Amino acid sequence: MKTESSSSSVMEFLEKVPLLHRLTSTSLKRIAQVLVFKRYERGDYVVGRDEEEMEGVYFVVEGQAQVLGPVGEENCSEFFLKPFDYFGRGIFGNVYAVDVVAVSQLTCLLLTSDHCHLLETKPMCDSDNERSLLERILYMDPLDLNVFRGFTLPNAPALGKVFGGQFVAQGLAAASKTVEFMKLVHSLHAYFLLSGDISIPIIYEVRRLRDGNNFATRRVDARQKGKTIFTLFASFQREQQGFDHQESNMPHMLPPETLVSRDEMLQRRMTDHLIPRYYRNKVATQYTAPLPIDIRFCEPNYSTEERKSPSRLKYWFKARGELSDDQALHRCVVAFASDLMYAFISSDPHLKKRMSAVPVSLDHSMWFHRPLRADDWLLFVMVNLTASQSRGLATGEMFNRKGERKECMVNGTVQLVVSLKQEALLKETVTSNPILDSKL
Repeated sequence: MKTESSSSSVMEFLEKVPLLHRLTSTSLKRIAQVLVFKRYERGDYVVGRDEEEMEGVYFVVEGQAQVLGPVGEENCSEFFLKPFDYFGRGIFGNVYAVDVVAVSQLTCLLLTSDHCHLLETKPMCDSDNERSLLERILYMDPLDLNVFRGFTLPNAPALGKVFGGQFVAQGLAAASKTVEFMKLVHSLHAYFLLSGDISIPIIYEVRRLRDGNNFATRRVDARQKGKTIFTLFASFQREQQGFDHQESNMPHMLPPETLVSRDEMLQRRMTDHLIPRYYRNKVATQYTAPLPIDIRFCEPNYSTEERKSPSRLKYWFKARGELSDDQALHRCVVAFASDLMYAFISSDPHLKKRMSAVPVSLDHSMWFHRPLRADDWLLFVMVNLTASQSRGLATGEMFNRKGERKECMVNGTVQLVVSLKQEALLKETVTSNPILDSKL
């Protein structure tokens, strides 16, 4: 347990224990640090029903154990525990009125009673500090092994309906909780079917389509009022060494510290007398609380409605606050941020005075190429390829920030960390009020 190789073996074992699939990598690392090896010979009692206090939770590593029910119980069934099975105090309460006997040489890992609190389900970020809004949005309440419940918080981004990025991020968070923690999402494809109701919880049902040695595939259906309103497919991969190159290069942009934040920009537009009054009133009506994502536009005059905006958009973004080192969390946060303004790229070139275009995301795809940090600046470069038949197609690329760190470079260039594509439905109205009803 003290050597690096032994610690790695313990982590590989823990990720295959079904009970622990719902925990984050941070929780598993904490559990691995406090586990105790226990060995038994054939016929030894591991647990006795007469013991008043259980030592904790046992995870079977090698060998088999037999569980015997209470004496005199009718239809008492006997069964065997095999590797990756578990038993003991801290799972189903403190009462465990059975005997557990080794039927062969048996090796177990024991999580002692004083550490059983580590089995409690926590948000993807197991931070001891006050959780940020993003972490609370991403919290998935487990209802069953493959069923989770998500919520739309009062101060979460919304326009009368569930924000698309929330669907993608929560669906990915639910899927991630059913996958071995050493496998990270490398691609996802999402479909927005119906508008979500912000006033009621969202039920996420995860289907385990495949679990291989290196890859895992999940389907997630989000439901409200008995209807499927969102579907996500995600593929996960264990880290592997291989070829590494990229053709995409990050455009030269001013550093984010020199740019005005989105919230500051909107505040200025509400009071700028050089901007038409109807637009100032529109901004004041639609602007609510600051986003949990800090955004810095590379083109400060983006979308004033006084002129058509180009079919390209570049901005820096990062999560507000510091996140843990859990890579699954960072990818969920990036998934959340990816839909904030993506769909508008398709409608912005067609804007004209007093026209309101309300794009609605139809489908959304992401490919994660390299590790990233969502609490450090990322550059989002997006391009509208075409608009036709009331639909617009946009592509996007995310780059990490150029720095001196070698891990942020590929052959001397900044890393491309995410590629994206999205198709959106384009709606036009003559009023400045947003459309808040059905998707289609």
